[in-house]
Order: sequence, then structure tokens, then C-alpha cells
Amino acid sequence: MMTRMTPALPAPDPFDLPDLASERLGGAVLAANDEFFAPKEGLIKPGAPEWREGVYTERGKWMDGWETRRRRLPGHDWAIVRLGVPGLVRAVVIDTSHYTGNYPERASIDWCAVVGTPSISQLQDQPTDWRLLLAESQLKGDTANRFRIDEATRVTHLRLNIFPDGGVARLRVHGEPVPDPRIFAAGREVDLAAMEHGGFVVACSDMHYGHRQNLILPGRSTHMGDGWETKRRRGPGHEWTIVRLARRGVVERVELDTDHYKGNAPGACMLEACDVPEGSPFDAARAPWETLIDETPLEPHTRHGWASVAAARARPATHVRLNIYPDGGVARLRLIGRAVG
Repeated sequence: MMTRMTPALPAPDPFDLPDLASERLGGAVLAANDEFFAPKEGLIKPGAPEWREGVYTERGKWMDGWETRRRRLPGHDWAIVRLGVPGLVRAVVIDTSHYTGNYPERASIDWCAVVGTPSISQLQDQPTDWRLLLAESQLKGDTANRFRIDEATRVTHLRLNIFPDGGVARLRVHGEPVPDPRIFAAGREVDLAAMEHGGFVVACSDMHYGHRQNLILPGRSTHMGDGWETKRRRGPGHEWTIVRLARRGVVERVELDTDHYKGNAPGACMLEACDVPEGSPFDAARAPWETLIDETPLEPHTRHGWASVAAARARPATHVRLNIYPDGGVARLRLIGRAVG
């Protein structure tokens, strides 16, 4: 089947970048000064905040998020988050969904960049260089409060400050992953597509049922909604998605998983790769695409593997396009190879 042309791609919306604080990437809420009504871990839970009408605990109304008690003394409340992947923060969302009379009036965020995995006491008691990421800003209740950020330094931890107290349903920290560069050491095999390594799904033809970024999440999918899935195609053509590799490299092995897609897996797939010079704008319609894997039938609910990619195309790539015929769902895509200069 012929691969149809894809349009030129705009720069990504900062709110569409990966959530560096995500539990799926290894993020954690390390500490909070108070979590009386709702635990700190709720801040980075996956999925949208939940409302349970009429549900109460021994401490009060059940709320999905992090909520402190009513403050009766001067000061403010805070929580410290370790990012799952260090990176450059481009946007944050302080989501107060379902908090209508108990949300903070204002919030600010501090950041630090530390080596290794410091303890809470090291972050709090020793002279950690905390710096301002988001100046104290007004919040609205029951709202995903969105703030653009342009921090040019690699961040490892954040401290969310709320004034004076209250509840926050979710904290999302969108940015560009900057992992430890040693994982790309010469000769080392690595998943060049992985989100935690800096891979990014720049575009797709459709993602009606499942977001394109799910393709490169860690681990296997947990259910049918945890992959990339398109609507049913009723006309000619096929669906596609494009992955920008974490590093320019040679793809040697490919793994494609249709886990959980039993009646809606694609009938076949084909992969292409291109090498775009550093500093050049990426135009998918004009990119020099070359076949990486010929059109191959796919099975439902199955892990597929190709171990002879290097023999067919041992040239560096910066982007890979996955074409599926005609439509359907793919849970995960792994592009295993070695980074090059």
C-alpha cells in the first residue's frame, strides 16, 4: 500500500508535552506539611479527578487529590514532588477540579536540580538551592489552572506552595525530558522511542479512542484504553503516527504490541524512518522517508518483534513513522537501537 503524505508539523503545544511528574514515569510526592482531608499522593494520580457524591470518611468529604486542613496560624501549605523524569519544564497545570469552596486562593512553585535520590531531610534540612519556577498566582476553583513556563535548566524536584491552605486535585508538569546522558553511551542498546528517554510522538492521523503518547509509555498497557487507537476508517487510506526519537540513532530491533486489542487491532503495519539534520525544521511531507519494515500482517492481542532491522537499514534516523492498515489500536511501540553522534 502507498504511504500517504503527512502535513508539515507545527511546534508542539507545551501542554501536550509529557507530564514529567507522572506516576507512570516514576514521579512521586515525597512529602507534604499536611494532608488531613486527602493524601498527597493524589496530586499526581493518572486520569481525571473523580467526584463521589455523598461519600464521606471519618475526616470529612472524600476528595480526589491533596487537601489540607483549614489553617488557623500564619504561613502556607506545601508538597514536594520528585519528577519521574528530569527535564525542562514548559507548562504546569494546577487542577482544582471539584474543589469549589475549599481550593487555595493562590499558588507558587519552586524548583531544584539535585544529583541522585536525596532524602526528604536532605531536601528540607540541608541547603538545597530552591528557586522560583512559578510566581505566586491566583487560582480559580473547579478549574484546570494553566500556566506557561520557560525554565531553561534541568529540573529534578518541585515544591508546590498553596496559600493559605485547601485542596488541589492534580498537578501536571509538562516538559521536555532530559534523562541521564549515560543511557545513550556509545554502543549501549536503548529504546530510542521511550518517553522516559525523551522520545515524543509528534503527530498522528487520528486518536479518537487512545492518545498517541500512550504508544511510548513504560511497561505494557493495562487495558484497551491505554494505547493509541483510531476511529473506524470508512474511506480509502490508512492511519499513521510519527515518533521523534530521543536521540539520533540506528534502530536495530522493533517491538509492536497489540495487547488488549482483540477485535480492533490493525490488519497490518509498515514502518519508515528518516534522518533530519540537527537544526532543520521537520516537515513530514518532505522528509526523506525510507522503509524500515515492510508491510507485515498483525495479530490481535499479540507482541510482535522484528530482530533484523539493522541488516535491512543500518543508517541513523531521527524520526520513525508507523503506518497501520487500515485503522485500529496499538498498545506499545519499542524502537531498540544505539545512539549515534
